[in-house]
Amino acid sequence: MRIMLRRASSSSSGKSNTSRRSSSVGFDEFGFALSKKREKKLQHRYHDYSYPQPNPVKVKELCEFLSYWNGSSFICRSQIERFIRIGIPPAIRGRVWKCLLNIDSLRTASSFDYEACQAGIRRPLVDLGVSEYSIISTIDSLVDTENEISSGQSDLPSADLTLFKQIALDLRRSFPTHRTLMGDRPEAIEGQAKLFRVLTAFARYNPQIGYVQGMSYIAAVLLMILSEEEAFWGLVALLEKPKYLSELFDSSLKKIQHQALVFHQLLKHRKPLLFQHLETLGVSSLHFIMQWFLTLFTSLPCWDSVLAIWDLIMLHGLQAVFRTGLTIILLLESRIMNMTEEATVLPVLLRVPVDVSQHRVLIPALWNTDVQEWEINCMNSLVLEEAGGRQDEEKVKKESAKGCTSSLSDRQEDVKLSQEGAKNTSKKEAPSSSAKNVFTRLLKVAQHYLLESGKYSAAAKSSPAKKSPALGRLPKARISTSFTQAQVRTRRSSSRRHSQNSTLGGVKKERLPSQDSDGGATEDSSNSSIWRVRSGPVGKVARRRSRGQSGRGTSLLLKNRSSRSQQTPAQTFVQPENSKNDDCQETQSRHASALCPSLNERNFITCPMTASQVQESQLI
Repeated sequence: MRIMLRRASSSSSGKSNTSRRSSSVGFDEFGFALSKKREKKLQHRYHDYSYPQPNPVKVKELCEFLSYWNGSSFICRSQIERFIRIGIPPAIRGRVWKCLLNIDSLRTASSFDYEACQAGIRRPLVDLGVSEYSIISTIDSLVDTENEISSGQSDLPSADLTLFKQIALDLRRSFPTHRTLMGDRPEAIEGQAKLFRVLTAFARYNPQIGYVQGMSYIAAVLLMILSEEEAFWGLVALLEKPKYLSELFDSSLKKIQHQALVFHQLLKHRKPLLFQHLETLGVSSLHFIMQWFLTLFTSLPCWDSVLAIWDLIMLHGLQAVFRTGLTIILLLESRIMNMTEEATVLPVLLRVPVDVSQHRVLIPALWNTDVQEWEINCMNSLVLEEAGGRQDEEKVKKESAKGCTSSLSDRQEDVKLSQEGAKNTSKKEAPSSSAKNVFTRLLKVAQHYLLESGKYSAAAKSSPAKKSPALGRLPKARISTSFTQAQVRTRRSSSRRHSQNSTLGGVKKERLPSQDSDGGATEDSSNSSIWRVRSGPVGKVARRRSRGQSGRGTSLLLKNRSSRSQQTPAQTFVQPENSKNDDCQETQSRHASALCPSLNERNFITCPMTASQVQESQLI
């Protein structure tokens, strides 16, 4: 009992000492404790503020402007930007933030009841034997209860317990020198309870995000300016609207890491020399940007600068966050470039010096620094492309590793599949081999025909015969004295026999006459005859070749018929090979008999040559 009394007396004496210290400590105009010279380095707060004093005329004008505020109006937003640039008076900052965040309309549009949520939060606290007014002092008991739940000794919900423990741990770190959160005075206890209720209510309102480290700083700043429920709806507007901080907070902290990489790319394109210097020192943007963005620069020593930055964030959203970070880096550029070690660069970035964070230095530089929304979007696309390239490289590496291990088995399977495919194709091609053989025979016949016709055309071109001067005019045959009248009669009778006889299968054979050295008509020197196929598949090919010149043959026939009466019996003409219609031998003979008289009446010899390949033959 004595030991317990001693512990209780010591704890009560400790509380009385802290209460005496807190009561004796003074606070500045923004509620931060005035620290001594020895404690300035530890608390990192500067109390000599340099923000412009409010003008009564401007204050009255701003109050009248807020009375007819319309958030969707461009004129209202341009006017409020002008007031923010001049400086918002501390007494009216709460009204300005409510208008910019549109808190009243957000509250009326939502069905969420803040008071009912608080009643639901108090039930598990009662089950745990904890109150929101003593949440910080009961952290040890919450840890013990969590261990009992994990071991199965307690049936209390573990999700609520872990949430309460995380928020209670962060309450200690959130502005420990501010009057609403410092010590065990009634004002501080009430301020801690308000902050706890706002954070737990948001975790219930949006369970997808829940509670993330860094929210306690944002909610605490809102509670310094707004009432409790207004601070809750202001936190909802900041963390859920895409314009503000919805791309910074999530349960896995992937969003804030992504935005830190976006700022990394922005610094790389804006200040390449400074970026290269930080890279050589081994300082990454993740080391200081995450703290700046998650707390919205509340770690700066000059609180008037922090509130001016928040005014700009309420107006422009996430774009102002990037703008502020870039401004601080630019102000620290000369110092960082002179540093040669990572251990000296990081403290300067994590705890920005007072001479840089003062209102008269930082805020004018902030308004002179411009970061456009399209620029942030471009940097965002670059980060996404790099992330996609890394994922592709990882996939390629994994696939190559898998391919190396399974290459032998795949080759064996491919060999088996190829052998089976060859067997199947041989089976499929067996019934169609006969049809292919017939087709190949036809192709060989056509090739033989084309080769023989090519030889004959080459021989005709090499002969010394004179070509006709015009297409419609036939060449006159030379008169040879070596032919007698009897030889002419025998030639006519032989040509008549060839025209009347027809061979089997509808194929007509004709032997080309040629001229020997004495002028007599003999066979070709190669003794090879060219066979013209009149019907069948090969005959179709022959008809296509000769059809283009059949019109010339008919015109020549008409001219020969008209000039027949004027020529001597010794003169002979050459008839073209085919007419326009030579599908059958019978139709050809009928057409020829209708056009001209018999061969005995006409003194000319038929020849299987076309009009362009006519040779002059010496006849008597």
